[in-house]
Amino acid sequence: MANERLRAAISAKGETIQSVAQHVGVDPKSVERWITTDRTPHRGHRWKAASYLGVDEVYLWPAVEKQAETASTSELITYYPHRGAVPAALWSSLIEKASDQVDILVYAGLFLFDNHPDLPYELADKAKAGAQVRVLLGDPESEMVRQRGEEEGIGDDLAARARITRRYLEPAMTTPGVEVRLHDTILYNSIYRFDDDVLVNPHVLGAPAGQNPVLHFRYIPGARTFRHYMRSFDYTWERGRTV
Repeated sequence: MANERLRAAISAKGETIQSVAQHVGVDPKSVERWITTDRTPHRGHRWKAASYLGVDEVYLWPAVEKQAETASTSELITYYPHRGAVPAALWSSLIEKASDQVDILVYAGLFLFDNHPDLPYELADKAKAGAQVRVLLGDPESEMVRQRGEEEGIGDDLAARARITRRYLEPAMTTPGVEVRLHDTILYNSIYRFDDDVLVNPHVLGAPAGQNPVLHFRYIPGARTFRHYMRSFDYTWERGRTV
């Protein structure tokens, strides 16, 4: 029985068997077998193919759903009751070790740059070495930032903090591989992704982000949670405005 979902996803994305195979790193004949015989690829290949096509791997290969549910429970490394409880050494370690991907989604995130004054230069160095760095900051002129500032009880100070963070980032913004965008979305979570680790800081109505919990997840092939949050990041990224 053919995998018509995979065939349709490739077509809808405007891709080909050859382009998918090249991205995943397999022979085109392997991708053909995934379609014509509904063969389920290895976990790493599933993740790359699904991510490339912009769909959930469980949609493409429903048989892996049970496996995904089991793996997802293992993705949570730890829980912190508030952002200040996250060890400073963990932030430093995640920043230092990241070599492929750094994604930051915040309204301001000023604490990160205040505590790591060399971070813009580190991000630039990582990009020069081949990493992709994406930073999403709240648009200080947007209604969402104004509203969030009111909810946190700091008014226009949140917009001011977003402007300061943007200024801090200027040394990195001319480096190819570093891109900064402004967003005006309702931010339900701040997201800090360093390769296969992501720190998620949920926003609680009426409380500043620093007073809210932080969840540390680590990507496991076939699991759902890490990819779920990164799809949220990508959704916001596509709607952001390039600085």
